[in-house]
Amino acid sequence: MTQRVLVAMSGGIDSSYAAALLQQQGYRVEGVTMKLSPGICCDIASAQSVCSHLGIPHRVIDLQQEFEQNVIRNFIDEYRAGRTPNPCVRCNDIIKFQVLLTHARESGYDLLATGHYARIVQSGAGARSELRTGRDLDKDQSYFLYRLTQDQLGNLLFPLGEMRKTDVRRCARLLSLPAAERPESQEICFVPDNDYRAFLKAHAPDVLRQGEIVMTDGTVVGRHEGVSFYTVGQRRGLGISARGRLYVVRIEPHRDRVVLGLRKDLERDHCRVTDVRFLPFDRLDAPLTVDVKVRYRSRPVRATISPAVHGLVEVSFEQPVDGVTPGQAAVFYDRDMVVGGGTIEG
Repeated sequence: MTQRVLVAMSGGIDSSYAAALLQQQGYRVEGVTMKLSPGICCDIASAQSVCSHLGIPHRVIDLQQEFEQNVIRNFIDEYRAGRTPNPCVRCNDIIKFQVLLTHARESGYDLLATGHYARIVQSGAGARSELRTGRDLDKDQSYFLYRLTQDQLGNLLFPLGEMRKTDVRRCARLLSLPAAERPESQEICFVPDNDYRAFLKAHAPDVLRQGEIVMTDGTVVGRHEGVSFYTVGQRRGLGISARGRLYVVRIEPHRDRVVLGLRKDLERDHCRVTDVRFLPFDRLDAPLTVDVKVRYRSRPVRATISPAVHGLVEVSFEQPVDGVTPGQAAVFYDRDMVVGGGTIEG
């Protein structure tokens, strides 16, 4: 029997071609677009146009309440606490692969597919599914997917995992897909112009709480209007005159302080990670050497991860790393396989 696949479609080129490719491969394809945030998220009209072009059904599912409660509120709360969240990790975890996958299962679909650049590899009968990087490393999105479970991986398809973005666009043009010429989407879908500071001012005015800007030795060098408007590693927009470049090296929300220093002050040889999830095994029982990415666009660095107290994982880098930011994800890799990951605690 032909498998019935629900494809999550944002209206962009990647999910659009994912639907077309699965149709070519013989699946019974239907599209779904999640309504997440009024007017500034997924392009429902574009997704409908693509589905009409392919001759497949399309549905809209309203997840605005779930998105507001689980992604937007968390985004605001994290910045309020002086942390730098990654809403894409949370959206993939809760909205796409919990809420939407549950909807697909309950509606009788065999599989849920998305346009992510990542791969799912089945090693054999009874073996665990593996999450691997996309072949196009410039577009690889496995970093955002480390929270997937074995149960979820068994019901997912990532049709673009073996492809390069240039080939996806070329193939979309050959099929005359309406989304073929759409530009890349912005980084945070619910934040207009990717201006998170303006978003916070509009949606959480209580973050406007002034405090001191200090150097690492405690010297006061300025004032700020809220710690939420700064992130570790930031060097632009500090409003401080100095002979050399200064960076935000630490945020102290309990004292309403932003701490500045030199680039070398950003370097860390370790960090702790919380809310950790692993894919090849259920828990970490002994130290393990892996490659770690501390941000989506950061290069992988060699490190040893070890179990610590209260379910935390200690990450010890082989060489100092900068840009280790509380609230961001640390994702562990064994070559191209995702081992797991969690949220940087400090």
